[in-house]
Amino acid sequence: MAETQPKTMNTVTMRATCPSHARTDLATRDVELVCDEPIARGGTNLGFTPTETFIGSLMACTNVIGNRCAEKNEVELEIINIDASYDFHFRGAQMKEEVDLPFSEIRLTINIKSEASAEDIAKVSSDLGKYCPVAKMFRQAGCNVVEDWVVIG
Repeated sequence: MAETQPKTMNTVTMRATCPSHARTDLATRDVELVCDEPIARGGTNLGFTPTETFIGSLMACTNVIGNRCAEKNEVELEIINIDASYDFHFRGAQMKEEVDLPFSEIRLTINIKSEASAEDIAKVSSDLGKYCPVAKMFRQAGCNVVEDWVVIG
């Protein structure tokens, strides 16, 4: 009997309902997310802007994949919080000029609790760079993603 190959890719579907020019209600699986512009830009401020959502997805993916990398490497750590700052060239979003690389650098401070060695934490960090799909998308686009792992306890 022939062995079956494990599935390595999924086709995922989402739906966007657009109640206004500034608000987008996203749905996938059994969950929803609202993206919206601030009131000053004609929105209702009910959710993150699309660009904030993009950075937020990097932070969330860093948490999920970072914890999986720790487990894979048998490193005990707990990601407490992640802070981000980033350089966003917004003239493209304002339709003033085309911008090839809207995000030139994203800086993440990953605050963790751990008694692991610096070497073990470095393994987790290295694997995060290999496996986080959102970070890979940013890096492949040319964005510099800087991760600073800080042990806070």
